[in-house]
Amino acid sequence: MKLLNVTAGAVIAATGFCSAAFATTDLTMWYHGAGNKVESKIVHQIIDDFNKSQSDYKVALQSFPQNSYNDSVTAAALAGNLPDILDMDGPIMPNWAWSGYLQPLPIPEDHFKDFLPGTKGVYDGKLYSIGLWDAAVALYARKSTMKELGLRTPTLDKPWTKDEFMNALEAAKKSGKFDYAIDLGMSDKGEWYPYAFLPFLQSFGGGLVNRETYDTAEGVLNGDAAIAWGNWWQSLFTEKLAPGTSQDPAAHETGFIDGKYAFSWNGNWNAVKTMDKVDDVEFLPAPDFGNGSKIGGASWQFGISASSKAPEGAAEFIKFATQDKYLAEFSDALGLIPATKSAAQMTKNYKTGGPLAVFYGLSEAQAEKRPVTPGYVVDSKVFQKAAADIADGADVIDTLDSATDQINDDIKRNDGYKKN
Repeated sequence: MKLLNVTAGAVIAATGFCSAAFATTDLTMWYHGAGNKVESKIVHQIIDDFNKSQSDYKVALQSFPQNSYNDSVTAAALAGNLPDILDMDGPIMPNWAWSGYLQPLPIPEDHFKDFLPGTKGVYDGKLYSIGLWDAAVALYARKSTMKELGLRTPTLDKPWTKDEFMNALEAAKKSGKFDYAIDLGMSDKGEWYPYAFLPFLQSFGGGLVNRETYDTAEGVLNGDAAIAWGNWWQSLFTEKLAPGTSQDPAAHETGFIDGKYAFSWNGNWNAVKTMDKVDDVEFLPAPDFGNGSKIGGASWQFGISASSKAPEGAAEFIKFATQDKYLAEFSDALGLIPATKSAAQMTKNYKTGGPLAVFYGLSEAQAEKRPVTPGYVVDSKVFQKAAADIADGADVIDTLDSATDQINDDIKRNDGYKKN
């Protein structure tokens, strides 16, 4: 037996099979966080740790500015030059999967059974992407303001109703202490609009597109519930309860901290810096406008390109990167919501009793993914414009009818976004 092993070893050495068998496979990875030094440092550390942990695969990273990332991926896909691993914003994934940029993850979905729902990128019944974190929006308030205005503190189990929410805004306005009752972040005219404001529409009972068939927006974006939302939405600006689309970005950045706004509709990524400046800040759940409290879900996630020659290696990296210790590290550094409860317990802010633990509960209980359809890349732009136009005083019914027609026209142009 010993002689057989020696002989086999000699044959392998002579033929060069040994070096081929143990050759390292190079994997390329693209990432959107070139402008974020803290985030980039963690990603580089994960890659270094993975490369040192085994000798089968070596990941090389190329980072892009977030604003140009999606265009870079699209251009590379058309040219046939996609990397093995790429990250993507959760609601964009269905379009990339439908377009043939991605392949389903060769990882059993059960591997991620403990992950928050918003971190799982599922399209056409298949898991295409997984996130290391999620994000949540809450109503920022001062405990002192709540007390002064005589307001009940809403909870997950008993959020504010529409009437309670509006009474709170009116009370803040009547106090005369604030420039506006609430900052909605209207200066941020990108994906923030559908991420932050579409849940309001959903809570009214409307939506962006029929989520059962994904074949029309008729009656969903322009039905009675949507019109009620549009009238309410417009009233926030006509009644001077919130600054409109001409809001100064600097005012949005620091207005709540500076005391210009009684409330702020804001994300957990701004919570840490707010806590540093406002010692009695509290984070309240979304109001219930009649169909449940809802907030946006699904943030950036990792996936594997359809053209990858080593999907098994890319999958090994993704499993490595989604260990609790890295989920916790991202959370501590960036204030993001860890994807698992066990990772949350490893963080300073999201562990039980931590100052941001409420956000994990909000994400788990209230988060709604944006429409899981390839058409979302168009739908989101349509909603952005409609929400801005209504805020600026456009006729609600005409605006929603026009938005509905635009989405329906896009669905028709793309043959219903049938599976390729």
